[in-house]
Amino acid sequence: MNAPADDKLASLKTLATVIYALYALSLFAGITAIVAIVLGYIKRDDARGTWLESHFSWQIRTFWWSVVWFVLGALTWIILVGWVVLGVACVWFIYRIAKGWLNLNENKPMPL
Repeated sequence: MNAPADDKLASLKTLATVIYALYALSLFAGITAIVAIVLGYIKRDDARGTWLESHFSWQIRTFWWSVVWFVLGALTWIILVGWVVLGVACVWFIYRIAKGWLNLNENKPMPL
């Protein structure tokens, strides 16, 4: 009876999985993060009002905060503190991908 809504959720969940995978791949080829953020912004409105909305918001915030921390780390790497900032930012980025992907797999929304 509710097949179109179920199909929409399944499609959005698949896309959220792809976005997490693109973020994970960005650790090796940074351009995939750009593809991921564009996809996230394009489909975020489609996820409004569903439990998947929190995943798209989580992914978008992960991208922008990562940009902030990686730029800060890059700007300060010469004075050595940047290496610490970059290391912490990398661990934080991996944590955000893993936490989001695990919650997605268990059909749980992300805390906002």
